[in-house]
Amino acid sequence: MLDLGSYIMLVGGIIYFFVFVLGLILGSFLNSWMWRVHDNIKILSNSRSMCPNCRYQLRWYENIPVLSWLALRAHCSNCKKPIHWSYPSVELATGLLMMFVVGQHVKLIHFSEWSMLRDVCFLTLLIITFVYDLRYKIILSRVVWAGTIIGFFINFFTLNFTIESMLLGMLIGGGFFLLQYIISSGRWIGGGDVRFGVMMGAWLGWQNTLLALFIAYVLGASLGMILLLLKKVNSKTEIPFGVFLSVGTFVAIYYGTTIVGWYAHLIGY
Repeated sequence: MLDLGSYIMLVGGIIYFFVFVLGLILGSFLNSWMWRVHDNIKILSNSRSMCPNCRYQLRWYENIPVLSWLALRAHCSNCKKPIHWSYPSVELATGLLMMFVVGQHVKLIHFSEWSMLRDVCFLTLLIITFVYDLRYKIILSRVVWAGTIIGFFINFFTLNFTIESMLLGMLIGGGFFLLQYIISSGRWIGGGDVRFGVMMGAWLGWQNTLLALFIAYVLGASLGMILLLLKKVNSKTEIPFGVFLSVGTFVAIYYGTTIVGWYAHLIGY
């Protein structure tokens, strides 16, 4: 007979396992959606999962997230070409991050289903931006504008964000990148970074937008220096900055208030 504490832990474990599995499935779908978008294949025209190389339609047991990749030893059963390790990595990361997001909301005293729904949407869009920019060096406009609209309306109508804070954040985020784009004639950054900056402002407000930009630039500069020292890149190598912006935004969503409060206390503000 389980006592109350053990019963709560068991139920919690089952819930987290279910969330993790849903995250794996979501990651698998995002993998498929991203390469189809890049190859201009409409997902509705052929909804069956297939090999990105030979277009072989996968059987159900070849389409189980992570496990099928392991069972097939990272190769397509038809064309025998390798299946890149990034595919199961995205599935695993999505599952783990889904658990993290749900956990952040479950432990709150004032639980808000709208806030959790918003953050699941944000997580999905950040994963797409991170992976797509890393693979193809592009930040998708349709993803960014959808995220801007979703974030703005949910924040304003259900989470009591002020319009002033969001608009100022959009001006700071978008304006910061737009200025660089104009000065460099598009050599330093692309238009996707400008649009992502606007989305950050709608999601975070002006204070956390500044924090997210700071984190992104510190991460980007640090990794860039390491790769230069290792001679993996040179000064002309294109850096997928959407990767660092996604990480900075994610950190700011969950730890922005804490970090900003700590810094304000540090400087005696």
